[in-house]
Amino acid sequence: MAKFYGAIGYAKTVETKPGVWRPKIIEKQYFGDLTRNTRRYESSGQVNDNLNIANEISIVADPYARQNFHSMRYVEFMGAKWKITSVEVQYPRLILTIGGVYNDGET
Repeated sequence: MAKFYGAIGYAKTVETKPGVWRPKIIEKQYFGDLTRNTRRYESSGQVNDNLNIANEISIVADPYARQNFHSMRYVEFMGAKWKITSVEVQYPRLILTIGGVYNDGET
């Protein structure tokens, strides 16, 4: 089982102006294990296929992660940000399943 250390991004909604709410990403660093490491190409009708991974990362959850697991958006893994598709709570760990590349909407 490979070891993992990296950032996890949480989306928190904050008021930027009176009456205007926007998501703000908060990153926290975690240790864990890479329990599954797979990849697949998905045909998208474009010139190049999309790369998706179906990895599972088991992290040791701190109180912040346990209380905010519903806000997790991405994991930094192998130099890219990958979106979190599901989170399974197995106290004291969280099992994160990650999928395609995370798109934060910024260019």
